[in-house]
Amino acid sequence: MGVLERLKGWARSLKTELYALYLAYRNPRVPWYARILAVCVVGYAFSPIDLIPDPIPILGYLDDLIIVPVGIWLAIKLIPRDVLVECRERARHEIQKGKPTNWVAAGVIIGIWFLLAVLICAILMRVLRRYETWWLRKEIYSSARHKSLDARGGSVSHN
Repeated sequence: MGVLERLKGWARSLKTELYALYLAYRNPRVPWYARILAVCVVGYAFSPIDLIPDPIPILGYLDDLIIVPVGIWLAIKLIPRDVLVECRERARHEIQKGKPTNWVAAGVIIGIWFLLAVLICAILMRVLRRYETWWLRKEIYSSARHKSLDARGGSVSHN
């Protein structure tokens, strides 16, 4: 078996594991902390936005090669074995039937990224307004001081 065949097999198993994690997340027998980790791992894996952008040479793909597999491994360790076996079997069956799509999950992920973008913009606008207010006050004070000194015929001293 060549390297390319092993990589394709590994990619298929990752896809199955991610879908099994998604199914496990929805299972009421899974503890809350495992659910949170599972939804974070699945959301990150399917999110179009990476922690480290892919165009950055080498580092861009390291997050996909390290963060996602480690997250999957940790989530699998936290999920009860019987639930995981059941979810893996269901995931294999669903994937063989056809590509599983969940538009609700995709909408939630897109909504979260949109809310984060709005939050970042709001914080940035607030910071810029404070800086602008500070800068305008400094300019007004400075120009008023120069006008009063010019009116008296004095000069600006830098003591």
